[in-house]
Amino acid sequence: MNNENPRKSILICDTQPLAIEGIRSLLDSTDDLRFAGAVCTLGAALELARSIQPAAFIVDKAVGKSVGAASVATPVMDWLRQCGSENIRTATVVWGQGINEAEALRLLQAGARGILRRSAEPDAMLACLRAVTTGNTWMEDGIFGDTGKLLQPRRSALTAREHQIAELVQHGMKNRDIARTLGIQTGTVKIHLKHIFEKTGVRGRYGLALSGLRDKGAIELPM
Repeated sequence: MNNENPRKSILICDTQPLAIEGIRSLLDSTDDLRFAGAVCTLGAALELARSIQPAAFIVDKAVGKSVGAASVATPVMDWLRQCGSENIRTATVVWGQGINEAEALRLLQAGARGILRRSAEPDAMLACLRAVTTGNTWMEDGIFGDTGKLLQPRRSALTAREHQIAELVQHGMKNRDIARTLGIQTGTVKIHLKHIFEKTGVRGRYGLALSGLRDKGAIELPM
């Protein structure tokens, strides 16, 4: 092995032994990535991220969730924010069953660099790990549909109020919450959003939120 180009260390936080062994076997088949260990709690994952700072951490979105809890991956999101607050540079890939657009967006906003489903092909996992360990963002095809269509170049400038509303959408707020925050009617918010979509060429709330993250440099997506 060339010591000038060492294999990048990958850790996994998961409660399923078969999943862990599958990742280990997959990484052992590469010459640029290596399996560095596994834990089953987010607390242990945080300690390892602090102490050895691996190139990437694969985290199951269900780790730490209570049985019957809502679908939002709150413990993992808290873990991501904690890593961000401590400036831990390990790239986090979140994977899980049935990740939808809303959940994927919240994970990206919390600091995830990779998103994919547990049903993903092995090649997709490797592509994801190679992307995030080189500073890029990677999402499995289909989670947000066609991001090339969701995100279009901005056509004209937004008004101050439109900027406000776009920012609140990017933070995951619903129309009624935006209306309450700004002291306007929900119908007025809908009208502003219509104008925002027309001016930017962005399709829908997820496209607007993704566009905001891209503009802030939080994620890399096609223009």
